[in-house]
Amino acid sequence: MNLLMVSGDRQVVLGEKGPFHSMQREFSRYFERIDVLCPRPTGSVRTRTIHGNVHFHPAQCGRLGMVGYIRSQGTRLLQNFGASLIVSHDYGWFYNGLASARLSRSSGVPYLSEIHHVPGIPVVSGLRERLDRAIARRYISWAADRAIAFRVVNKEEMPTLLGRWNVPLDKVLVLPSLYIDLEVFHPPREEAPARYDLVFVGRMVANKGIDRIVDSVAALAKRGMRLRALFIGKGPLAKPMRARAEDLGIGSLCEFVPWVESPEELADLYRASRVCVCASTCEGGPRFTVEAMACGTPVVSTPVGVMGDLLGDGKAGAVAGFDVAGLVESLERVLGDETERRAMGRHAIDLARPFEYARAIATYANGLRKLVGEPELHP
Repeated sequence: MNLLMVSGDRQVVLGEKGPFHSMQREFSRYFERIDVLCPRPTGSVRTRTIHGNVHFHPAQCGRLGMVGYIRSQGTRLLQNFGASLIVSHDYGWFYNGLASARLSRSSGVPYLSEIHHVPGIPVVSGLRERLDRAIARRYISWAADRAIAFRVVNKEEMPTLLGRWNVPLDKVLVLPSLYIDLEVFHPPREEAPARYDLVFVGRMVANKGIDRIVDSVAALAKRGMRLRALFIGKGPLAKPMRARAEDLGIGSLCEFVPWVESPEELADLYRASRVCVCASTCEGGPRFTVEAMACGTPVVSTPVGVMGDLLGDGKAGAVAGFDVAGLVESLERVLGDETERRAMGRHAIDLARPFEYARAIATYANGLRKLVGEPELHP
């Protein structure tokens, strides 16, 4: 089976070995040939091949020309090599999906629209997200009769949303996108005292809710629960969040680190923390919470992405509200009883196992094969 993918990822054609490169190492074993159409990167327009059978074709035009490029280059590739399915990674202004739908109609090859998340879902953070959400709704309504299916990556949030937007449930294909290297992200080999009470990892931007995490640490400090908090990440809010912590009198409790050197070091920090916190208003994953769970660290999170799926029963952490009071309550619940917290950590390990790298990618690849009537493979 050959596959044509329409992606927004430029890292591979620049020679960078990011997440998409890593995913293709295992994913490519399930297909004879994969062609990937992607935007033009800075300084390079040549085709690049990785893993022997995955061919990246960068555009030679800007964003405004992408619909035409995808249709023309996609037509050429389908004529020369064929494909059983067009997979479109859809977001933003949705030119990938618009072009893939037209390419599908002209070629007869079905296309799958991948919607990992929609900005402003479940909670809008600013006017830009409100606009992006409206654009997404318009595209999804338009694509509902054109796509063979919509791939989503969680069981509750996105299927519910697409159902509200009149997408038939039999067109919603749940195939998680998270994959974790369990050789790196694993429980502690032996028990050791925690260095931090809570850890956050991610971009320092508005929709991550970092201000609410800082405010929650301050609120708990006033109640006598002085939590040592570690914030890992870069972004425009890094400096303001440091200042916020100082203004609230908890500067000594909050450590801000822009990055860590390796996944192994990140895993050590998860294991050195009593709880991992996510206060986002919108997420596709998030990845860092599942990495922490694989390390035996329970999670407190807003119900974004897969977090509602994993934390709903309260056995591996707690689902928090989108406000400081809700976050404080959930942190108190998880951190209030150390015996119970450790039990949550053990359960979190079990919940993270299905996201093991090879297992998760096999689910994704065979899900695509089954969609077009091809047999599953177990290479």
